[in-house]
Amino acid sequence: MTGFRHHGDELVHTGGVWDVVVGTFSDPHGNTFTRDVVRSPGSVAVLPLLFDPEGVPSIILLRQYRPVYGETILEVPAGMRDVPGEPISETARRELLEEVGLTAGKLEHVFSLKPSPGMSDAVTELFIATDCVQGDSNRQGPEEEYMQVHHLPLRTAISLVDEGEITDAKTVVLLLLAERMLSREDSLRE
Repeated sequence: MTGFRHHGDELVHTGGVWDVVVGTFSDPHGNTFTRDVVRSPGSVAVLPLLFDPEGVPSIILLRQYRPVYGETILEVPAGMRDVPGEPISETARRELLEEVGLTAGKLEHVFSLKPSPGMSDAVTELFIATDCVQGDSNRQGPEEEYMQVHHLPLRTAISLVDEGEITDAKTVVLLLLAERMLSREDSLRE
């Protein structure tokens, strides 16, 4: 659809990472309207994809307390793009190392996810990391200090999505993309 225009933002709140604004817009007929918008620098999410000697895929997830929901969430390593000018691939590598102590030998950008288009301009850049080697983690903040690392077969993680145990959008998308990618590779080998 064309004809919508953004006329500007009125800053309502500046936070540590996000700004909240009231944006003024007009529709194709010239009628103006406002929307509350969370302005975000964006984020990255990384699925570490590992293989045992027989080639069976497994992944690493984190169980982390999320204050917004008041519960722990099972999710992929992720983080905000809070270093100005840092390339997204470097942010992904940094977050993977900080949170789970892994360095990716290969890092592939697989998707740009718009998780909350009705309220935020946030974009989460999704990556799959392979050929990972162990390094030293450097967890940031109380949620990361207490998070648990879970290494599980990809098949088990997909079952947890099907059962409604994994509900985090970026994690669901990455797991399904990884499963699809591996299925495609298997069909090419046949």
